[in-house]
Amino acid sequence: MTNETSINDRLIGESPAFLEALDWVSKIAPLDKPVLVVGERGTGKELIAARIHYLSQRWDQEFIKLNCAAINDTLLETELFGHEAGAFTGAQKRHSGRFERAHGGTLFLDELATTSSMVQEKLLRVIEYGEYERVGGSKMMTADVRLIAATNLDLPGLANAGQFRQDLLDRLAFDVITLPPLRARQEDILLLAEHFAVRMATDLELDYFPGFTNAAVDTMHNYHWPGNVRELKNAIERSLYRHERLSHPVDEIILDPFGSPYRPRAEVQKAVQANSEKAPPPTATATVEPLFPIDFRQQVQDFEVRQIEGALNHCQYNQKKAAEALGVTYHQLRGYLKKYQLL
Repeated sequence: MTNETSINDRLIGESPAFLEALDWVSKIAPLDKPVLVVGERGTGKELIAARIHYLSQRWDQEFIKLNCAAINDTLLETELFGHEAGAFTGAQKRHSGRFERAHGGTLFLDELATTSSMVQEKLLRVIEYGEYERVGGSKMMTADVRLIAATNLDLPGLANAGQFRQDLLDRLAFDVITLPPLRARQEDILLLAEHFAVRMATDLELDYFPGFTNAAVDTMHNYHWPGNVRELKNAIERSLYRHERLSHPVDEIILDPFGSPYRPRAEVQKAVQANSEKAPPPTATATVEPLFPIDFRQQVQDFEVRQIEGALNHCQYNQKKAAEALGVTYHQLRGYLKKYQLL
């Protein structure tokens, strides 16, 4: 058996939302049914799929993974179903697809929403009848495979818009496990941070991990973590790697590795280029006026959102410092964050 899941990858957490998801995994794992895992990027969908496999009766068989967004449709079809020798230019020998390799085990398809209607139709046939053909072949192959699919997109919404096959969604969604984002797992943030920090300290050959200061913990708890656990892992490892006083607790969580005054920004570059091309002579006075009519409320809202996001980024998403930078109270800032759904 080939174990493609790193032994260092673990599902860690004790928050109610996370434990509820794990409980659901334990219930669905023994059933030989397809499962759809939904969650934002970095929430651990692949780890959940692996847990389902290893808690199932197929645990001693292959767990095969494929990221559907990583390859184009033509290659995706051959990767899924294989191809015969001579099926197309360059196909010099037979190729076993992921369904064939996962026979008796589990196939995990990540980023399923990116697949074309052609691939979706063939997947539907495999799920319904357990049969498929290699590309360029005529022999009907049998697939004894448990399918687990994952996405960070709204599949029901895509299906209603005609961008995803509704019948495939119906077959896949025997049950759906929705993973909570890290911001809904406040109890787990420090637990995960310490786990990643200890591992990084070992990689750096440090004698021990010195811990985090209260300011660093506040930064972690106040940040919204759009990249979830994956982003937290990167931020913690980066912060420890850059930490110079190795005997002292880590006091700064470096959230943005691009945080530099010399960072090239596409918007600024475009503006500079546009101004250089359209700038009036030095003696002229240029006045920029909006193109009326305008949506005044929307313009004001956009301005406030830009200022808030800029302050949060400048203060590394420490909301108390951002409030001071904006000249408002912490509670006023929280009100703006809720108003504009920036939490």
